[in-house]
Amino acid sequence: MADTVSTTEQAPGTHRVMAGAFTVLRIFTGLVWLTNGLAKVIDKTNYDWGFISFNLVSRTVARGIAADASSKTYFTPLGAFYRDVVLPNWGFFGVFLTIAELAVGIGLLFGIASRLAAVGGLLLLVPIWLMLLHTGLYLWEYPAEDLLPLLLLAIVPTGRLFGADKVLAPRFGHHWPF
Repeated sequence: MADTVSTTEQAPGTHRVMAGAFTVLRIFTGLVWLTNGLAKVIDKTNYDWGFISFNLVSRTVARGIAADASSKTYFTPLGAFYRDVVLPNWGFFGVFLTIAELAVGIGLLFGIASRLAAVGGLLLLVPIWLMLLHTGLYLWEYPAEDLLPLLLLAIVPTGRLFGADKVLAPRFGHHWPF
């Protein structure tokens, strides 16, 4: 008889390992969003700490990305919305983007309505990705680095491990987004 595990059984510890892995993904993704949100608060892109130099997406850079994407897109209505509504009103939308990124980052980092936070991130990224899709960008840039992790985090209730959702989920009947 072969040494196999049936489809209804799990190897010991599998659940714990997967929960931990998704929690690490949630926390790391939260750090990415939070640091980019903070970069927008101070509107600074380049950082040199001596031992490391790096870039984050400031409000100015975000506006440039939106302007570039909206000018190149084949999704005419979406590009027109960005050109005619978002960019001329960047004072409002820049602040909105900053607050939204901070909320996504805090939600993911601390596991507060973590699935809702992931959906918020998707709502911010998908329009830009769609507008840039045909422009010859690196194929996996948005899907691998941003969209797939956020999609997984929107599905899996990762905030219940090392997150506030552990307390919030029972109060809300373990329903989405907890």
